[in-house]
Amino acid sequence: MNIYGDWGNTLTLKRRLEWHGYTVKLLEYNAGDTFPDNVDIIVGGGGQDSGQTRIGNDLLGIGKKLRHLADDGVPMLMVCGLYQLFGHFFKTKDGETIQGIGLLDITTTGGDKRLIGNIVTQSDQFGLIIGYENHSGLTQLGENVVPLGTVIRGAGNNNQDAHEGARYNNVIGTYLHGSILPKNPAIADWLIEQAAVRKYGEFQPSVIDDRFADLARDVAGRRPR
Repeated sequence: MNIYGDWGNTLTLKRRLEWHGYTVKLLEYNAGDTFPDNVDIIVGGGGQDSGQTRIGNDLLGIGKKLRHLADDGVPMLMVCGLYQLFGHFFKTKDGETIQGIGLLDITTTGGDKRLIGNIVTQSDQFGLIIGYENHSGLTQLGENVVPLGTVIRGAGNNNQDAHEGARYNNVIGTYLHGSILPKNPAIADWLIEQAAVRKYGEFQPSVIDDRFADLARDVAGRRPR
């Protein structure tokens, strides 16, 4: 799934991997395809309830492989709709329950209010995370995940507990569109580092000029909600 510019996360990882000196082979997976046996980073985007329903059975079919890869340390970034379906279930506002793969210990129910606007969160590891949320799902975290960040401005997972996103092992789930990685290169490089260390045993980063990312972060962070 890919809405609200989420494809930009894949493009950002590809370009930054190249800047760090790696050759990139980009594989696109669609429902019905054969899931590749050898992957280093997995990225998924958001989608409406109808899109989640369409991919639900296919995702369940590859769920065991995804859980194994997550346990083995493969870094993953899942945004919005796929963040929800990486959990135990998403119960829509209309009462339909879409079963998730249970990779993340989260549950989501559809809410009456759409949570939309610029969002700023604070992470101990990544610092300020800047993004844009647009969802009505209300996500609750279980005991086996930790939040990606603490909400400074915005709604986050459920507009109640000041949590945004979830982390398990090297997997990040988040509601942040925008897309998230162009404005948050620290997260992009963390995903790259985990993949490189897992594959090669080390990561030797290049020095990247992030002045334009910093400008984008500054402008987005000051925009009214």
